[in-house]
Amino acid sequence: MQFKWMEDFIVLAQTRSFTRAAELRHVTHPAFGRRIRALESWAGTALVERGSSPVALTPAGESFLENASQMVRGVESSREELHTVAGREVRTVTLVTGRTLARTVMADWLVRLQPVLRGGEIRVQTGALAETVRMIEHNEVDFSLIFHHPALTFRLDGRQFAHVTVASDKLVPVSRADAQGRAAHSFDGPGDVPFLSYVRTLAMGRLVEDLLANNPHAPRLKRRIECDSADALYEYVLRGLGVAWLPWSMVQADCKAGRLVPTGGRRMEVRFEVRLYRPKRRLGTLAEDVWRAMAAR
Repeated sequence: MQFKWMEDFIVLAQTRSFTRAAELRHVTHPAFGRRIRALESWAGTALVERGSSPVALTPAGESFLENASQMVRGVESSREELHTVAGREVRTVTLVTGRTLARTVMADWLVRLQPVLRGGEIRVQTGALAETVRMIEHNEVDFSLIFHHPALTFRLDGRQFAHVTVASDKLVPVSRADAQGRAAHSFDGPGDVPFLSYVRTLAMGRLVEDLLANNPHAPRLKRRIECDSADALYEYVLRGLGVAWLPWSMVQADCKAGRLVPTGGRRMEVRFEVRLYRPKRRLGTLAEDVWRAMAAR
């Protein structure tokens, strides 16, 4: 059964005339008649009363008309929806990154990119480092925004992917300030310092663990809380529960305001880059505009 046969039948039911229906469907009268007979053959029953003028539908034809009308409307609605989705996809850029980068570096870039978007949209997804790498390798996103540090080992084929450094940051051990403005939990004090750590599967967790394992000046720490969220660790630090290594971009304002205090000095900091990766193949127009804006920072 061909979809156009249902459209033919609906027009015939509306005009009640084979001649007029054939004109509206832009076919000859004989060809139109053959298409209606083919539809009836598929249905296994007569749909039109032969010899009646104006054309009348059989009871089966009346029943089929309702179903055919619903099917045609459904298909037309689906086609319109597909066109809408296709248009939206053309104006959408997809990017995957970690939750902390989405809150810090990506948040800054979203402000800067507003003139570039011009009514378009950036769809930001978050995931662990391995997931961000997997998604761009499988062409599920246009861009991946990733931490870069020698302690983080992942491979994206340089023949297939390009990157640009869009920011640099550092992880800084911070504590809540006491009444005198000093670190409530200091590395210089006696005893073990309560340590608020990331889970080791997070990129930032691996950076901190690498620092502590390879730095001869590493302080004595007592792991108290382990969490997969920098936002949560930030709140725990504010409540005085211990020391956590947090991105400077996240805590800089609190340190300047005296709510938090860095401890341990520069030798306890972990500096890293933030890189934007993309496939070397041609992306959509809006994605290419976003790439040029971020590459020209």
